[in-house]
Amino acid sequence: MAEVQDSDEALMVRYARGDVHAFETLYQRHEMRVWRYLYRSVCNHATADELLQEVWFAVVRSAATYVATARFTTWLFTLAHHQLVDRHRRSKGQHSHEALDEISADPIDEPSRRAESGQHATALIAAVERLPEEQRHAFLLHAEGEMTLEEIAVATGANYETVKSRLRYARSRLRQLLQEHV
Repeated sequence: MAEVQDSDEALMVRYARGDVHAFETLYQRHEMRVWRYLYRSVCNHATADELLQEVWFAVVRSAATYVATARFTTWLFTLAHHQLVDRHRRSKGQHSHEALDEISADPIDEPSRRAESGQHATALIAAVERLPEEQRHAFLLHAEGEMTLEEIAVATGANYETVKSRLRYARSRLRQLLQEHV
């Protein structure tokens, strides 16, 4: 149970030395956050699942050369972003959209509040989908990946000010789109 308190970086180093349990812990900690980032970027469950597998394969392939120069999550979401870019290049921007899953609210909420919460969540996801790709990636890396502007700049290969502008425009556009929803 010592792994629960280990940092992600320490777990990755342990995994690189052959500790498979360390990898399992990392996977359990970050699987859903990475999947949500991928799904909200591609809007397709099957594609997000495939990309998630590719991200974790990249983690495995890179374990021997991993150096903790940044937070593990920054490195992990950079790998995820690169998988998205590679997929986009291969598909030339053609991807299918699936219907959005209903996002569950607190189970103790009454049905009307749960429906309202689901409607707001659906509206937010739809608004995020309408963002230009670069703004969407910056927003999702910040929201799902909990990455700083500097970390997003490194992950996307853009400069700090560009990332700052993309995030500002994304937030502004989301506010506008959500106002239209109300």
